[in-house]
Amino acid sequence: MTETFQDCILIARTELECAFQSLQDDIRNYPTPISGCDAQFNYLLAERSKVHNALRALVTEVFVPTPRMPNAGDRVES
Repeated sequence: MTETFQDCILIARTELECAFQSLQDDIRNYPTPISGCDAQFNYLLAERSKVHNALRALVTEVFVPTPRMPNAGDRVES
């Protein structure tokens, strides 16, 4: 079976959503009190941020300028 790039993006998004939820659960269930210098907790926060940014990158539309449409705000090709 040959997967299209859309299939691969969907798989990546699903896996990242699973990782994000797992990190959320780990953070939610982390034993309290949490000190500001808790390296393991800070690591979880950093990983959650990376996964969130990766998810956002998959759904964000990217503007690619062309000679006929050099600006993102252009509605009609010039």
